Amino acid sequence: MRKITAFAVAAAVLGTAVAAQAGSLGRPCTATPENQWLSVEALQAKIEAQGYKVQKAKLKKACGEFYTIDKDGKQVELFLDPTNGQIVGQN
Repeated sequence: MRKITAFAVAAAVLGTAVAAQAGSLGRPCTATPENQWLSVEALQAKIEAQGYKVQKAKLKKACGEFYTIDKDGKQVELFLDPTNGQIVGQN
């Protein structure tokens, strides 16, 4: 029984680490200089036009991070290329 519990705990910890890496992308969304990025407001408008409701938005590590609610009412964290508003990842 202890082996199963230890394995379950190890799997849960490893799964959390992988999910955290995937969620933050682990890399910038663009290498383009910041003076060529769209504003947070312009990025938000692009996301809202796709049917998302933005709860919180920020630019972090050359990536737009948007905490949203999708059309089905589910919370979705979106990662955007700040140069064009394209979704490059989600969590």
